[in-house]
Amino acid sequence: MKQDFRRSMGWLHTWAGVVLGSILFAIFWMGTLSVFDCEIDLWMKPATRVAPAHTLLPLERFRSSLDEAIAAKASFWNVTFPSDRDAVFHTRYGTRKKMISRDIDPVTGRMLPDSGTLGATEFIFPFHYTLNIELMSLGEWIVGLASMAMLALCITGVIIHRKIFVDFFTFRPHANPRRMLLDLHNISGVLGLPFHIILTFSGLVILGATYFPAGVNAVYPNTRAYFFESNGLSFLSVKHGKPGAPVVSLDEAAMRARSLWGGDDPHLVLVANPGMTTSRIAFFRGSERQVVVDRDVIAFDGSTGQLISRASRLTPIMRAQRFLSGLHLIEFRQWVLRWLYFLLGLGSCVLIATGFLFWLESRRKRQGTQIGFRLVEGIAAGSITGIILATLAFFIANRLLPAGARFCGLERASLEVSAFYLVWLAACVHGWLRPRQVWIVQCAAIGLLASVAVVLNWITTGDHPLRTFFVRYLWPVGGMDALLLTGAALSFLAALYLSRRAGHREVAIRSARGEAI
Repeated sequence: MKQDFRRSMGWLHTWAGVVLGSILFAIFWMGTLSVFDCEIDLWMKPATRVAPAHTLLPLERFRSSLDEAIAAKASFWNVTFPSDRDAVFHTRYGTRKKMISRDIDPVTGRMLPDSGTLGATEFIFPFHYTLNIELMSLGEWIVGLASMAMLALCITGVIIHRKIFVDFFTFRPHANPRRMLLDLHNISGVLGLPFHIILTFSGLVILGATYFPAGVNAVYPNTRAYFFESNGLSFLSVKHGKPGAPVVSLDEAAMRARSLWGGDDPHLVLVANPGMTTSRIAFFRGSERQVVVDRDVIAFDGSTGQLISRASRLTPIMRAQRFLSGLHLIEFRQWVLRWLYFLLGLGSCVLIATGFLFWLESRRKRQGTQIGFRLVEGIAAGSITGIILATLAFFIANRLLPAGARFCGLERASLEVSAFYLVWLAACVHGWLRPRQVWIVQCAAIGLLASVAVVLNWITTGDHPLRTFFVRYLWPVGGMDALLLTGAALSFLAALYLSRRAGHREVAIRSARGEAI
């Protein structure tokens, strides 16, 4: 009975991993990079590599940007304050046609040159939970399905491994490929098991209203009302209003908000319906000092400055939800935990990759020529080394494309994204056409592209690794270069190791044939 149960769990573990492993790897890879999204943005946007300001600029310095938003009949305008991870101000306003974003020097208040890139915060991070598929929230549903599969994989993995903790201390690098891959799979699985479960579950909780709308529909008339109340934005539930109303002094409103917070500065200032009689000025308190994302928001009437609302204290259920959200999003200021998240995220990628490779190695002799096996092999190459190559192509395109580049109607940011998808597709095709050499070639290509990205950053910006090491505000750029060089070294070593194993295998096959003759 127990053997039948364990066998059924093994079947579920195997096929859930094979069918959804490629999506899971993409989710965890992009999520791992998102841990340092602001630092990657700094690498991809050289214009924002500026020294942090000792004092904050007055908000009225951004009045011209607000007036521009009013003239464009924008539905909102906001400004994001600098932080430890991002030294510049960011203004943004949205019209029916497009979103306008600007980076502002924190010392002079001048507008910085447009970098022409989505960067990590607008491409890598959204890809992590939507796969950049916006049609009917299909991407979020696919991510939810894959996340449920990940929870099942964690549970079934514990069930089918009788000696899971003994196996954790077992690694045989010189054993046959199957054994070595299984050892790596066990080590990465056991080491990061709490991380895999908590991060996957918290991700499902964050998007819970998408997956389980019945509870929301039972209490709220629509999802918009739920979103407003749960995020302290109930002051936005007003009609559009009439134009021509002035916006009061932002600094005076900010002073009142700071007094209510005991002197704390806001993280973001939002002006909704700017220039309308129903305009609202909202100040969002930063949550970097705690895990819970509490959304402490203070709102004023935009035309009179009268206090309208302050987000009420969280209920126990909502506080639990915000705690799980904080664990997942790591907006809190803690560099040790951020690096721990990054390393455990890479461990999750190793777990998924070794599971894929173990499945291929265990079936290569029996099913190596079958269509289904070849299909999985190509998908595995594309989803593991392929997406890494695509990410590096995204970085290289960022350094190679000139400012204002356009091609076939695509702007510079779209060209970077196109480079990502084209290289990803090419990696999958390469896996189908050259299965014997795909891992060696693509590991070597990863090492080459990672090295090229560092050199291009040096050539195009002058920020070589030695300079970034001695200038404090450039440490994130130096860290990015260091990780790229570390990844390049590991990739070259992996390619060399795989090449030697392939050579030894070929010699063994030839020797066996000679003995048979």
